[in-house]
Amino acid sequence: MGIVAGLDSSPDFTRIVVCDTDTGAVLRQGYAPHPVETAESGGRPSDVDPQAWLLSLGEAAGGGLLEGVQAIGVSAQQNGLVPLDAQGNTVRPALVGGDKRAQVAAADLVDALGGREAWAQAVGCVPQAAQPVTKLRWLNRTEPDAAQRTAVLLQAHDWLVWQLLGRPLRRTTDRGGASGTGYWSAATGAYRPDLVELALGHQATLPEVLGPSEAAGTTPEGLLISAGTGETMAAAFGLGIGLGDAVVSLGASGSVMAVHTEALADPSGMITSLADATGLHLPVVTTLNAVRTLRGAAELLGLPDLESLSELAMKSTPGSHGLVLLPYLEGERTPNLPHTAGTLAGLRRESMRPEHLARAAFEGMLCGLADALDVLRGRGVDVRRVFLLGAAAELSAVQAAAPALFGAQVVVPQPADYAALGAARQAAWALGVSQGTLDPRLPPVWQGAVAQVLEPGEELAVGQAVRQQYVSVREQTHPGAFRA
Repeated sequence: MGIVAGLDSSPDFTRIVVCDTDTGAVLRQGYAPHPVETAESGGRPSDVDPQAWLLSLGEAAGGGLLEGVQAIGVSAQQNGLVPLDAQGNTVRPALVGGDKRAQVAAADLVDALGGREAWAQAVGCVPQAAQPVTKLRWLNRTEPDAAQRTAVLLQAHDWLVWQLLGRPLRRTTDRGGASGTGYWSAATGAYRPDLVELALGHQATLPEVLGPSEAAGTTPEGLLISAGTGETMAAAFGLGIGLGDAVVSLGASGSVMAVHTEALADPSGMITSLADATGLHLPVVTTLNAVRTLRGAAELLGLPDLESLSELAMKSTPGSHGLVLLPYLEGERTPNLPHTAGTLAGLRRESMRPEHLARAAFEGMLCGLADALDVLRGRGVDVRRVFLLGAAAELSAVQAAAPALFGAQVVVPQPADYAALGAARQAAWALGVSQGTLDPRLPPVWQGAVAQVLEPGEELAVGQAVRQQYVSVREQTHPGAFRA
């Protein structure tokens, strides 16, 4: 019937997939790194000229990649704040990423509104260093001249959509992107301009929030541009998750998100209440220690890589002969123990073997993520199926333990550009609605992700006993850590 493109502008590169509108089959794809220099620390820079995203986009789309495309969806890195002046020019480079510079500003904001619970009630999340609202506070305190000239606030995907449309007077965003700013409430569907003023020191123009299937506009060449969204929401949409599904992401830190029918206000601040790309909600719980736990254990045992750690762990048995690792190596957000350290409990002569420590590292990481899942379940979120993402999801020790520890079917999708696919699916939806062939409330049904499915099966009772062993150690070591 037609073809659409999904464009994902991540922190490091642009990926474009060109898809069939009816099935989602990928017809062509493009890739280009962002022309961004490495920060002095060796990591990603905290300040980036947004023009780098456009240059990368142009390179990724080269060679006629977009020929015949009727609509484009844009996904982009979350928390990338682009401050513009009254003429639409960037006041300074975009503030991107985790941006540890803003940690003091985050604490300031929490206090300024009256604490964590006040923020949770206001916008469904407690300010973190990465969030746009916190970056505004940092800008106000550190670069007051730039803050004073800031008249319009956009995020990365908002800015790219605006550029593709030829910089029109109307500027737009979507519910997913807006829900991560710290000044829009997923519960009410409205901005909190007072929080912008609290952070920036004055009001600023905010983009119009579009519905999931609405178009942001049409390019001068006649290409329809959909609303766009943040990378997390686009990846969820690309995976095709729905009610009853959760996604566990295994990076250095971990995150657990699930699809839910309503926004959750969590006074403890453990849940960040995001909106998704379909009109539903994506409550997210973050842990600070996921794969970094495995890397630490591999280094301690003198192993060269995580595959070796996994092979060693498989020589042990569920429960690691009584060894329990609380993996709070960087402190922890879930539970909220920012200044704590990890704990290794259950040391006996027979448990002091390398394979048991290796297994305890995997079980500790997965039990920490199961704690995050339980935070959501405890608030009425239905979790029957868990999608496991990240390179570590392929490790045999993870796959052997995860279903029984999570108490759910585990789905390990094949690696794919899910954020770009989600952006393309959004473009197909907006195109279909504009043509009168799709319902604005029902996204197009695309083929699901190719995946490996793992069931808890007979291991469920054993897994739950291991989980209980972990919970007992956690409660003894940090009594009441999960009390709201």
